[in-house]
Amino acid sequence: MNGETAVRPASENKVNIMGVPFSKRTFDETIDLLSHIANGPERSVYHVVTANPEIVMSASKDGQLMHILHEAGLITADGIGIVLAAKWKGEPVPGRVTGYDMLMRLLELGDRERWSFYFLGTDEDTSRKAVETIAARYPNVRIAGRHNGYFGADEEPAIVEEIAAAGPDFLIVAMGAPQAERWIYRNKPKLGAKIAMGVGGSLDIIGGKVQRAPDFWIKLNLEWLHRLLSNPTRWRRQLVLPVFAAKAFIRRKER
Repeated sequence: MNGETAVRPASENKVNIMGVPFSKRTFDETIDLLSHIANGPERSVYHVVTANPEIVMSASKDGQLMHILHEAGLITADGIGIVLAAKWKGEPVPGRVTGYDMLMRLLELGDRERWSFYFLGTDEDTSRKAVETIAARYPNVRIAGRHNGYFGADEEPAIVEEIAAAGPDFLIVAMGAPQAERWIYRNKPKLGAKIAMGVGGSLDIIGGKVQRAPDFWIKLNLEWLHRLLSNPTRWRRQLVLPVFAAKAFIRRKER
């Protein structure tokens, strides 16, 4: 029996958004699940995907990506668009469960539980600063290793081997979506971690490269707008949001 089957009940409540099965677990329930896995003996790599409308739209046109999402252990709603789509279906999720928020809570718990983390992604300078910040803020977290996200295919086997040798409780992949999901899936049998999770630009925030939206914007579910205003070059990516909203609303009765 693999780790995902062992820790995820078959009856877990989910909502299908355009073919992607999102968990209805609350933030705290999700953290409890991951804590259980981190403290357990299994090392079959429980893949956590923090998905937003962009990923859903990409998967709707990419069968391989959709397969990767269905093979994942858990998919959380990392975007207000997903929360709204679930509400339209009459199957609401408790709220956003974001990669950044989960990472910060897991680091906090990891400081108590002495969990080990390997960090993969972002540029070299930001990676170093992020890990230094984490080590200073959470001194009991065991840093299993780190590597920037700028490497070629010829370097990948050595990085995978390094991660496997470290055997971290958490492999944190900050390579953007869906690149992180594809990378985790491709190397999953060889990683030797308990949990692998894509966290988008979270290391950029921790490393001081970018600023997260103030709490006021987050509470109003306008974090996406703050990111756009802070980085106007994202406008092309944001064009997917109204398309997603229209398709999700039209398909809201699908199960």
